[in-house]
Amino acid sequence: MANRLADSASPYLQQHAENPVDWFEWGDDAFARAREEDKPVFLSVGYAACHWCHVMAHESFEDAEIAQALNDRFVSIKVDREERPDVDAVYMDAVQAMTGHGGWPMSVFLTPDGRPFFAGTYWPKAERHGMPSFPRVLDAAHEAWTNQRDQVEESAGRVTDHLQSLQHLEPTEDTIDAGLSAQAAQQAAQAWDERHGGFGSAPKFPHAMTVDFLLAHHVRAGGDTSLRVATHTLDAMARGGIHDQVGGGFARYAVDAQWIVPHFEKMLYDNALLLRAYTHAWQVTGAPRYARVVRETAAFLLTELRHPEGAFYSSLDADSPGHATHEGGEGAFYVWTEDEFRDVVAEAGADPDRWSAYFGVSREGNFEGGTTVLRELVDPAAGQPDDPAGDPAHEDAREVVRGALAARRAARPRPGRDEKVLASWNGLVIGALADAGAALDEPAWVTAARDAATFLAERLVVDGRLRHSWKQGHEPIPQTFAEDVACVAQGVLRLYEADHDPRWVGWAEELVADAVDRFADRDTSGAYHLTPNDGEPLVTRPKELWDNAVPAPASALADAGLRLAALTGDPVHAERGEATLQLFAGRAAQVPTGYGELLTAVERRLGGPQEVAIVGTADEANTVELRARYRARWRPGSVLALGEPDDAGKVVPLLAGRPRIDGTPTAYVCRNFACEAPTTDPSELSRQLGDDAPTAYPEDR
Repeated sequence: MANRLADSASPYLQQHAENPVDWFEWGDDAFARAREEDKPVFLSVGYAACHWCHVMAHESFEDAEIAQALNDRFVSIKVDREERPDVDAVYMDAVQAMTGHGGWPMSVFLTPDGRPFFAGTYWPKAERHGMPSFPRVLDAAHEAWTNQRDQVEESAGRVTDHLQSLQHLEPTEDTIDAGLSAQAAQQAAQAWDERHGGFGSAPKFPHAMTVDFLLAHHVRAGGDTSLRVATHTLDAMARGGIHDQVGGGFARYAVDAQWIVPHFEKMLYDNALLLRAYTHAWQVTGAPRYARVVRETAAFLLTELRHPEGAFYSSLDADSPGHATHEGGEGAFYVWTEDEFRDVVAEAGADPDRWSAYFGVSREGNFEGGTTVLRELVDPAAGQPDDPAGDPAHEDAREVVRGALAARRAARPRPGRDEKVLASWNGLVIGALADAGAALDEPAWVTAARDAATFLAERLVVDGRLRHSWKQGHEPIPQTFAEDVACVAQGVLRLYEADHDPRWVGWAEELVADAVDRFADRDTSGAYHLTPNDGEPLVTRPKELWDNAVPAPASALADAGLRLAALTGDPVHAERGEATLQLFAGRAAQVPTGYGELLTAVERRLGGPQEVAIVGTADEANTVELRARYRARWRPGSVLALGEPDDAGKVVPLLAGRPRIDGTPTAYVCRNFACEAPTTDPSELSRQLGDDAPTAYPEDR
């Protein structure tokens, strides 16, 4: 019989609707029940694509005996971390404080007023690998609550005091200058895995924002180290098993340092941020291999995660049902036995030996049961060129094999898809598709970004306020979080530079104003709470202090503020952005892998403001050529406004008062409040933009 999660809008909660556990959603009803019955709360937090969340569900939450213990002794609450990032943030801090690590599923025991007193992540049904069993944990929590209440209350108070102390910030006294950025780049290089790419050891995450910072640092400051760290990391991921060699897109992380075996869930935010990073790598180096990854990642997003009306879904599951060559479970959709792989390649008229070597397929495999996660190794027919993506014959042959593998794979049971639409993550993909579409001259990608932004504006804005989450058949949830207004503001400003529709600048200004009005920390300039002033009170009002899986709201708002200042001429936007940079700069220089987005905003501050206005209509030949010169490179310190002053000047002041020369589309370039002479000559525009400097990889252009 279904429990009370059956009507939830969250696909993750719906996965637990048939559990015998008497689950509550997060809310007053659950805590009122806990107070009435004098029971502790068991809080379980996860997300739909999480493999170990599924494991714990199957082992424990579907078990009648364990469910009975939960129902008799606790009030149980199930939370989708993607739907309630505020709840997740508060209690993840508690888990890390109490255990020294975090992750999902997150399992926390609370007092009836929401204070945590014991916590962990995954607990197995039976003891193994040194972990206590979940039944044993339940017994211990119940025993403590029943017979050691004073100690429980003391522990809960101590942890809650710690959580509240984490929210206090003091601005650093570091100067936001080239030296600070250089220090951050040096620290990132020291964390670089010089052998395998990436940062740190297993499990290894993409750190796309850190890569973006290093590329931006190279663009402004030059030198080889930042570029080498960034491109080596991007190359290693693109060749690795974390990258879906058949269908495009990236998994959330690799379980090993070599990027071979992924944790197979595919998240919208990872693919948006990586699409952005590979686009910028293409603009910086001109290397065809990066353009290939951009095209394959964009195709994945548009075919696998797009709502029919334009928004983007949240994720694909790590697990899928079994099929003829795999019993099912994690990665079943993606892995290959040697026999099946060779059969498919042969049926496509290609050489199985050649492509087995290229994709690393062997009898013993590199994954469970003798199966293989495909990687890109070496093409015996082409040798080992620096960039095989630049060889048309190789690429044509590769596409034949990929197409055959994709067709065979399409017949397998597919991973589940979490079809909720999150405003913040859609903001990231809007910006990434806009950047990629502009850089690679793919208007369809810009159109897709525009469709997603329009969807958010029409479906997720209620009573003038952007909401966090929407799912087909349900009203948007009532919550809004700082990450939503921040990431959507940043995303639509990137979209403006691709489609030049001034309404996006206007909406971004509204979103930033909402962030300042409802989320800004009144005691600390430049900081933002995750929840609004009128939001649900939790045991503490959290701030996101790091760029984690997605940009921290403060980082995205700093970038948006610097962009808006350049486009509108309003210095208040820049002042707010600089306050955020000043607040976090010292921390960012020491731990750059935790502040990639913020440091890219630092590079925007150091490299700009460079303001480029092209006066003309988008379809005029000279406008097209001028815009192409601007888009030829990544310009982290620049903004582009395009249009006719009479049409757009009221919304985008950067265009105001700037006429055409002799009726011809004209470019105006200003930097640090000094302007070049207006020009209609595309070559002169390139000179004014500094494009006569040598490129990093001239042989690739």
